[in-house]
Amino acid sequence: MVDLLARRPLPDALPEAGRIATQTIAASLSDLSGPVPEAMIYAVTGGKALRAFLALETARLHGVSPQVAAHAAAAIECIHAYSLVHDDLPCMDDDDLRRGQPTVHKRWDEATAVLAGDALQALAFELLGRLDCPDAPKIDLMLTLAQAAGVRGMVGGQAADIAAETAALPLVLDQIIALQAGKTGALISWAALVGPRMAQADQAALRIYGDCLGLAFQIADDVLDVTGDAALVGKAVGKDAAAGKATFVSLLGLDGAKRRAADLVTQACDALSAYGDDAETLKDAARFVTARTH
Repeated sequence: MVDLLARRPLPDALPEAGRIATQTIAASLSDLSGPVPEAMIYAVTGGKALRAFLALETARLHGVSPQVAAHAAAAIECIHAYSLVHDDLPCMDDDDLRRGQPTVHKRWDEATAVLAGDALQALAFELLGRLDCPDAPKIDLMLTLAQAAGVRGMVGGQAADIAAETAALPLVLDQIIALQAGKTGALISWAALVGPRMAQADQAALRIYGDCLGLAFQIADDVLDVTGDAALVGKAVGKDAAAGKATFVSLLGLDGAKRRAADLVTQACDALSAYGDDAETLKDAARFVTARTH
């Protein structure tokens, strides 16, 4: 008999999280056809599934099985995918490539991309509403995801990023940290707190872990924009420098940015000490974030 709460190594846990999230989303759309649901499935397929993994792994760490946490993992992947679909539009980043494939507005059209993104955002909260857990943590997850995805989090960070492109002065380091805590970090932090929220347990350790991980992830993205190969990254690189954007690399230098990311990974791993060996896969995920090539 398979122990659903046994720790699994990261090379197995990451793709499994992606499979669980994608299958949960596909099942929720199985009675529908047409370009919008097709584009929704397309948008959630092929990513790293880091956020889904964090949701499932922190749930497992608190005794919540993957079957019970699956809707939370699917919900965060819906929000992440919707943000990418909209980010890629001509009115935003105007990208043609995502995860090595044509972006949704290139594969279909701009209207379908807007609608697919809107529908993914709505589906996220529908999925959370289906969680098999008490009402208190369910409401907490819905409220905090709305905050993490909205103007207090991801949307606010994206708005600040757009405003910075035309600002008279480039952003300083503290401003970039605050911006990225919303744009990138908020969803990663939310995913890392799924477990303690579902179990109604203490959140302190995983809050530190998620916050450090989110910032390290963005620094790694800035590094990849300078050093990455577009064929491996799966999207255009070198765009930040071409646009003259202030990034962690432009302010800290390439080596300095790498050191800052490594320090954040150490802080993230140290925060998990109370969980002992059972948190090793989460520690491996933190190390993966800065070692990845895409």
